[in-house]
Amino acid sequence: MNSLDAFILGLIQGLTEFLPVSSSGHLEIGKAFLGVDIPETLIFTVTLHAATVLSTIVVFGKDIWQIIKSVCSLKWDENSRYFAKLVIAMVPVVIVGLTLESKIEAFFDGNLFFVGCMLVVTGALLTFSNFATTLDGSRITFKDAFIIGISQAVAVLPGLSRSGTTIATSLLLGKDKSESAKFSFMIVLMPIIGAACKEIILPGENAQEVTETIGFMPLLIGFITAFVVGVLACKAMIKIVRNSKLIYFAYYCFLAGFVCVFYSLTHA
Repeated sequence: MNSLDAFILGLIQGLTEFLPVSSSGHLEIGKAFLGVDIPETLIFTVTLHAATVLSTIVVFGKDIWQIIKSVCSLKWDENSRYFAKLVIAMVPVVIVGLTLESKIEAFFDGNLFFVGCMLVVTGALLTFSNFATTLDGSRITFKDAFIIGISQAVAVLPGLSRSGTTIATSLLLGKDKSESAKFSFMIVLMPIIGAACKEIILPGENAQEVTETIGFMPLLIGFITAFVVGVLACKAMIKIVRNSKLIYFAYYCFLAGFVCVFYSLTHA
């Protein structure tokens, strides 16, 4: 992997982490078309995800700080309840990550047919949430948080958009649009930070070899690019959800999905 590859993949991650088009799916597409072949691409993927987590922290810095102050002061107020909901929503994906990590990694092998199928599923979910939702504007409850968390756990598959799946689930539950977007972006913080820390503290057997294969500079370029673009995309996505423009991303997911399936079948 060279610096240009890292920049392009960082750009893809920064845009697609927050837009409901599947960052993992587009990273697999990008790797396939760039011809990037790394023995363990998970390290690079986690690095890019860590960059977009930092983007989320920057965008929602004030909210996060208020939550931290409430939790540290042991106050059971709105902020601490919100934190409890975030924790509940994170439980399913943490369980999936700890118990099915090796099986999940097997899907990140450049299988464009699978990615294409999951993009079509994402498009269908976004379409359904756009036309079948009756919003009551209510706040997310503890039960809602767990249901949204389950949808996030399912969306670990490449091509199935995490933000699209969780936002659509929240909207289908009748929740406020801006609140749905904010909650979707906040619940990914701890799992990704945990995954990044795991790679640093408990690296895989080939981690050093893979890092040397990728190189420090491409990792740095990918991280910075994903972070900067992620900040812009996160702010834009909040406005997009508020203005009910998700259906356009559904059209894109259908198109991208069918293109991936067609390409995989004709280049098998």
